[in-house]
Amino acid sequence: MGSSAAAQSRLAASWCRSVAQHGLDPGQKRLSEYLSAAEIAQRKEALGGVAAIAKPRLDQLFALVGSSGCGVVLSDKQGFIIDHRFQGADAPIFQDWGLGAGADWSESVQGTNGIGTCLVERRDVIIHRDQHFMAGNIAMSCIDAPVYGAQGEIVAALDVSSARVDQTSAMNGMILELVRQAARSIEADHFRETFSTARILVVDDASEGVSLLAATSDDIVVGATRAARRAFGLQAEGELKTVPVGDLIGQDTTSKGFERAQKAAVVRALVRADNNVSLAARELGVSRATLYRRMKDLKINN
Repeated sequence: MGSSAAAQSRLAASWCRSVAQHGLDPGQKRLSEYLSAAEIAQRKEALGGVAAIAKPRLDQLFALVGSSGCGVVLSDKQGFIIDHRFQGADAPIFQDWGLGAGADWSESVQGTNGIGTCLVERRDVIIHRDQHFMAGNIAMSCIDAPVYGAQGEIVAALDVSSARVDQTSAMNGMILELVRQAARSIEADHFRETFSTARILVVDDASEGVSLLAATSDDIVVGATRAARRAFGLQAEGELKTVPVGDLIGQDTTSKGFERAQKAAVVRALVRADNNVSLAARELGVSRATLYRRMKDLKINN
């Protein structure tokens, strides 16, 4: 099945959910109820720092697309809009379309749409004009990417909606790449903040986002981004079962590898102590005699 056919198949599946699962009528008037400011604040708080981390990324994305009739929207994992950026002249249009803060754009309420369908299918989506399920939404094009949290769970959707009547598929594709990059940047920033006391290892620049591992000073992996989890076959979501870095990235885990690690630790201690064996032994928590024996075994000259 080609990419175009696959996209059409997924679109048809979303339309079927809109009818069969959610009982929606494409001709019904679009709902326009909004959460209160207090409820929006609660949802931002529930995101655990993602909303604040996303702000500069929303600004950067809007600086790229805002002047071309596009708005930038961030929703939580339920599809409620918690932040947005609109150009002054375009703001009334987006507000009229129901894209104000606190609006519900879940697929169960709005049918097939960028935000809701992105969250349900957990993938990048482009819903172009009449691909929307609700007739009241067909004037816009929506380009979305999911945002994943530090434990691999989906936490938000990042959306660019266009008010342009001449929006083309080529334009949508270019915007999608910008949205995808912004979403992955939010994920990386949030991951680094979540594991701020750990050592962050960049292990792969994957197509689905940068693969980051968080490791302790003993090189034990305690965290991984979604892309890293997929790359290394780790559990998709939740707190990781701890594992040595070497076991994941193929480093030598034999006795020779262990000896090299010991040798590196001894050499580092000697360097810090300016080759004073007594001071190095104290740092390593062993006796001077023990350190001399170990240096001999590891063939370390002093």
